[in-house]
Amino acid sequence: MTIRAWNHDGWLATAWVDMAAADDGRTRETATTGAATVADLSAPSDLSGLADADLVRACLDGCAAAFDVVVARHRRTVYRVCYRFVANHEDASDLTQDVLLRAYRGLHRFRGDASLTTWLYRIAVNVCLNRVSGKAPASEPVDAAGLVDTRHESVADGLLREERAVRVRAAVARLPAKQRAALVLRVYQDMTHQEIAATLGTSVGAAKANVFHALRNLKRLLGEGVV
Repeated sequence: MTIRAWNHDGWLATAWVDMAAADDGRTRETATTGAATVADLSAPSDLSGLADADLVRACLDGCAAAFDVVVARHRRTVYRVCYRFVANHEDASDLTQDVLLRAYRGLHRFRGDASLTTWLYRIAVNVCLNRVSGKAPASEPVDAAGLVDTRHESVADGLLREERAVRVRAAVARLPAKQRAALVLRVYQDMTHQEIAATLGTSVGAAKANVFHALRNLKRLLGEGVV
């Protein structure tokens, strides 16, 4: 099975994960890195057109290349979720690889009652919350996310924007875990309350409540100047 390591702009390296069980039942993992080639990046034409559910079945049936297609299809979405939790490119890249490795190892537990995207979101949220628990927010500039056009703003405006972004990230980091997860999915991933509920394994009412309380607490934290 081949799972490639990457950054937000493209593939960085290749990790070979040996999923054959050892005598004691534990998984052995070996990895090596090197420059990715064009051939490495190309998804097999007979797999790239398959739906996610079909790719999962193919992977479970022993087609290793099927998960490469899953990774190519979903890695950027997973990265964006991770980045919104840690606000740091390097950490987000590490978390993205962790999420996809966990997804591969747990693929047999995917039941299809939710979409593969929702299942990956759920893994990403859990991995990110575990990683950032009790950890101070990173201070990478907000435009590292590539979402803000800063070409025509003044130096003063840029400094003010970055200061506001740092304060918002710090405030979000102080929210309770469920509120933080719901807010990230609602505001940054533009999910509906139904999608948030499916991702977090809660009711729609709980998802709405978490978003509401997150926004109220965020406003309070920013208004009180505690961040």
